[in-house]
Amino acid sequence: MGERTSYTPGTFSWVDLNTPDQDGAKTFYQGLFGWTPDDRPVGDGVVYTMEQLRGKSVAAISPQMEDQRKMGLPPIWNSYVTVESADDSAARAGELGATVHAPPFDVMDVGRMAVIQDPQGAFFMIWQPKTTIGAELVNTPGAFCWNELYTSDLDAAKEFYSGLFGWEWQPFENSPDPYFVIMNNGKGNGGIRGLAEPDMPPNWLVYFVVEDIEQGLSKLGELGGQNMMGPVDIGVAKIAIVQDPQGGTFALYAGELQD
Repeated sequence: MGERTSYTPGTFSWVDLNTPDQDGAKTFYQGLFGWTPDDRPVGDGVVYTMEQLRGKSVAAISPQMEDQRKMGLPPIWNSYVTVESADDSAARAGELGATVHAPPFDVMDVGRMAVIQDPQGAFFMIWQPKTTIGAELVNTPGAFCWNELYTSDLDAAKEFYSGLFGWEWQPFENSPDPYFVIMNNGKGNGGIRGLAEPDMPPNWLVYFVVEDIEQGLSKLGELGGQNMMGPVDIGVAKIAIVQDPQGGTFALYAGELQD
């Protein structure tokens, strides 16, 4: 279940964590999700840790850069969207009002990417695959299953992402607040909602699957993580928003899954 060999353009295909304590984060997520770390050198003593589950790549953990530490930026989970051309998509994002913080660049021979901040302020990455598609396993315990945007302007954000990726929007009736499922070529591909608090910065939140939400939260606490909200029953699943010991925010999901 959930094995992938390719992604349709416009689909979330990868997530990685930037953190000031790479070793601590590796230990935490190994304990929580059963990941097996595979350190891959990327120069100057720095490694990009590919995390694997059942021999399949599911996510990565990388060290926070020195300038990010000096700025006091928190650890962050990054969401990547597959595109046909990183150069064309980055140019289009700029036309639509986004800020391209890192113009398209090659990641060795595995792919080409860019770092973009949408007009409301949320960061995301675009990924043009070459030898690596991204996650080889999704929508199964220990892998990511959902990417959710918290934004200050729902209508403007929907217009931006529709213009960039061709996404369509399906209202989620079980939500007490306006919530839209991202539809990419007829398939659910994440969600979008307003900010939970006025001073909250716009951001993309990554959800990871657990078999049981209470057990997942218990394990999280044992490993030094914090439960920020939940569990919440949304009908199709029970969810919780949590933080790792270094302060990286993500969500747990136990419920219905797409194939």
